[in-house]
Amino acid sequence: MEFTKAEHASAAAAQQQAAAAVPELMGAEILVKGLQAEGVKYIWGYPGGAVLYIYDALYKQDSMQHVLVRHEQAAIHAADGYARATGDVGVALVTSGPGVTNAVTGIATAYMDSIPMVIITGQVPTAAIGLDAFQECDTVGITRPIVKHNFLVKDPRDLAETIKKAFHIARSGRPGPVVVDIPKDVSFKKAPFAGYPKSVAMRSYNPVKKGHGGQIRKALQLLLTAKRPYIYTGGGVLLGNATQELRTLVDMLGYPVTNTLMGLGAYPASDRKFLGMPGMHGTVEANNAMQNCDVLLAVGARFDDRVIGNPRHFAQNERKIIHIDIDPSSISKRVKVDIPIVGDVKDVLTELISMVRETPTRADAGALAAWWDTIEGWRKRDCLKYSMGSSDVIKPQYVVETLWNMTKDADTYITSDVGQHQMWAAQYYRFDEPRRWINSGGLGTMGVGIPYAMGIKLAKPDSEVFCITGEGSVQMNIQELSTCLQYNTPIKVVSLNNRYLGMVRQWQEIEYSGRYSHSYMDALPNFVKLAEAFGHVGMLIERPQDVEPALREARKLKDRTVFMDFRTDPTENVFPMVQAGKGITEMLLGSEDL
Repeated sequence: MEFTKAEHASAAAAQQQAAAAVPELMGAEILVKGLQAEGVKYIWGYPGGAVLYIYDALYKQDSMQHVLVRHEQAAIHAADGYARATGDVGVALVTSGPGVTNAVTGIATAYMDSIPMVIITGQVPTAAIGLDAFQECDTVGITRPIVKHNFLVKDPRDLAETIKKAFHIARSGRPGPVVVDIPKDVSFKKAPFAGYPKSVAMRSYNPVKKGHGGQIRKALQLLLTAKRPYIYTGGGVLLGNATQELRTLVDMLGYPVTNTLMGLGAYPASDRKFLGMPGMHGTVEANNAMQNCDVLLAVGARFDDRVIGNPRHFAQNERKIIHIDIDPSSISKRVKVDIPIVGDVKDVLTELISMVRETPTRADAGALAAWWDTIEGWRKRDCLKYSMGSSDVIKPQYVVETLWNMTKDADTYITSDVGQHQMWAAQYYRFDEPRRWINSGGLGTMGVGIPYAMGIKLAKPDSEVFCITGEGSVQMNIQELSTCLQYNTPIKVVSLNNRYLGMVRQWQEIEYSGRYSHSYMDALPNFVKLAEAFGHVGMLIERPQDVEPALREARKLKDRTVFMDFRTDPTENVFPMVQAGKGITEMLLGSEDL
């Protein structure tokens, strides 16, 4: 079939008209359109030469708020804290070179804890890549081991689809951070923009959601024939929004349950079926139940070294293990399991619950009662009991316990830095709800507390947000107190100041014969004056009887950031404690065990 010249001309005109109908936008504008389409409300970042076109595009819109931090590491942490508390994808924006390298710690922190994030990084112009241009670094190479995926966008026509893929990868399957590296020329070159993609298809990436029905049935049979069952859950339950399903299953079965450091709040700490946290600083009852159970149901947890201690010791006792996880590479990685179930935690638990409801079989009531008797015997040890000591020194556990008593019925979020104070917060603040405990578990990053808190406060302005920290950790990102003032995020900082790098000092006392090498903080700032210099309220608390009044006063100052410098006992250690290389039941319960 042949076309006439007129028909050819008409077709060409139609094509031109269609092309003209598709607007041409700069790469930076396409990026902003993509972020808007993804529903992004906040971006934490710091400008620089390679991202100025992106900042210019942000200036021309008002649907997203950009938060100017004082250091790129804090930008990533704040976006990370926001993601942990809300379940949304956190977004950060940094420039090339040192902007990227400053962000690396934050990216690795999010990666270790499987937090959904998209980090936009600037890059030198495409023609300059590899020529050691000013503020150039190999972003893709540097971040490859600490991201779920990363992209280098060399053509503005690929930007919209790349952003769509980045958000899809970040939030689906096992979540994680995704880096999108954008050269400067890609941000200012124009490309046709026909709209943001509505869906995404990636042949090489299709995470499994639905668990294998046969495996779930096998798991059910094992669970219902158990004499000493135990349910061990981790951060995957929170990330998978499966808290309600977990609670329903535990309550139906009546089995004991534990949450890891990353999973606290998945099951209410106030419920008798909750045995506390397991692992290195876990409770006697949680660790003994883990070691002595005959069937262990692991849900969204990874049997890491801080939870099971020495794998050889853990394997001494015969037990059957069921492991539910979205990530197949996490199953049988450290501990061999009997029934692996790959799938979305929420979907698998929902199916397991319906199977429990349908089957007439029930667990052996007598065996379960005997198992509970054994657990109650361990619980009587009251391993978290501590001495208040003399009346003139503040015990750090008392500060956390007092805070919990005052805020347990309020809408409260607790962030922490890393060290002794983190463990005391996990042990003595009894979390009943999910996503209320925000801390760095896998990487153990000092300095996250304040950025986490300000990220959460922006998302949850009507909630109370407390950062429990130490005088060592807090100095790592203390400049963000300036950001708190600029963006009106009135957080409350609870600093348990013992004048030591406490966890380092504790290990030096126990493992290094008291050789305290560089763990004493010799020159500390006046934190009260420092807080005031940043435009906030500072408080110094030195006596136990002043702890409660200080916290009450700080809570009253709803619209102010308050820094509370609690001078705590410098000799206090975190107990229980499992030393490196030991089994989880080989616990030190107090200084008398040293």
